[in-house]
Amino acid sequence: MKLSSKARYAVMAMVDIAHYGEAEPVSLSAISVRQDLPLAYLEQLFNKLKKAGLVISCRGATGGYKLSQPRADIHIYNIIAAVDTPLKATRCSSDHSGCQVSGTKCMTHDLWGELTTVVAEFLKKITLDDICARRVKGLTSQLFERAA
Repeated sequence: MKLSSKARYAVMAMVDIAHYGEAEPVSLSAISVRQDLPLAYLEQLFNKLKKAGLVISCRGATGGYKLSQPRADIHIYNIIAAVDTPLKATRCSSDHSGCQVSGTKCMTHDLWGELTTVVAEFLKKITLDDICARRVKGLTSQLFERAA
């Protein structure tokens, strides 16, 4: 399973806004410089983030973007879903017809399906606030301890 550049860059940019944008909107050029991300790529991503209702654009001399809701209410999963196709570790087509040419599931299908579920559930638990407050490290062990 590989996270796309779109997903990674969108999360990085949203964390930047969560960190620097509490008082005033953050410009994409400022994000581009701080995070070393291509400005043109950020413009494309922010069209999708705005359409998904995760950010608000502000015009004017001090214009830029603000989060549409408190950073504690924006989950990483939603950011990724706004800019990219859903994460999945299986090689199945989207119509769920199977992994193989014959349309059947391969022997490891359920393993990869479960991995996809665990990753999605993890990302649904992490907020921008968790990242800004540096509360992410160690969360996977907590997640699995609760499940045991």
